Amino acid sequence: MPGICFDRVFFDELALDLITDYRINKRKSQERAELAVKHLTTLFGGMRIVNITTASVKEYIEKRMRSGLSNASINRELSALKRMLHLGSRCTPPKVGQVPYIPMLKELNTRKGFFEYKDFVSLRSVLPAYLKPVVTFAYHTGWRRAEILNLTWDKVDLKEGIVRLDPGETKNNEGRTLYLNEELLKEMHSLQSKRRLGFPYVFHRDGHRIKDYRDAWRSACKRIGLQVKDEKTGRMISAKLFHDFRRTAVRNMVRAGVHERVAMVISGHKTRSVFDRYNIINQDDLKDAIQKQERYLQLQNGYNPGTPQNEKAPIEKGLLVRL
Repeated sequence: MPGICFDRVFFDELALDLITDYRINKRKSQERAELAVKHLTTLFGGMRIVNITTASVKEYIEKRMRSGLSNASINRELSALKRMLHLGSRCTPPKVGQVPYIPMLKELNTRKGFFEYKDFVSLRSVLPAYLKPVVTFAYHTGWRRAEILNLTWDKVDLKEGIVRLDPGETKNNEGRTLYLNEELLKEMHSLQSKRRLGFPYVFHRDGHRIKDYRDAWRSACKRIGLQVKDEKTGRMISAKLFHDFRRTAVRNMVRAGVHERVAMVISGHKTRSVFDRYNIINQDDLKDAIQKQERYLQLQNGYNPGTPQNEKAPIEKGLLVRL
């Protein structure tokens, strides 16, 4: 384009434009974008935009794969690169003449973890006191970590037994009302009795906001044996993630008979596809399904599983009659 010198535009300028875009639009994933930019800078920092090609992107992908990073995490960084280039191409005057093709990786590492009740209780018992109510709330509600840790007392009505989030305070920007069950109501009353004067947050650590608890989480998982071996690094890592509570709550609500649409409202899922991914099937479900099928087929074939030695029992008019 005449008058535009694309070779004078550098990666660092577009990276700043990206973060500015996240900031002025108040995007909730700004912190993630900043982290992606930090990693992208290791290869593209100081590079002219015209030199960022499909080949250089593939070089970056190989570098990140060698570091042991998952395909999903690499894709998040590539998405940030894509966005900054597209933002540059839409500037007036444009800063990017042509956005290169950026290949995305297949994500085959979708987690399917969830907490059985005994694992939840065991983990909670060894976590620090300030995290116990946090995981209890997460186990029952399936709320996102940020939604829980950012919860303030003005959103809690203990008299009515409800917690509200206003539109714009959730990831999907929709408001939410949660009715507290008996355990959560008891937990909230306990937290209120220990509330710090002038401190607005429900969950805290000695009057300070809870931000990084990864060391405490890893230590607790190690203590009760909730660890697995990382296939890439060979190191022992936590077998459970905080996000597993989200899948767990969805699964438990559906299996308790809660209508799926209601469960989606409680957990804050907006799209059906994401919700379906969280309604995980485990080995016990598969075993139970086969047992139910077997009982059904036995009845269809005129057998009563409760009859001694599996004696044949004829079915008359749809009823099982034992001879």
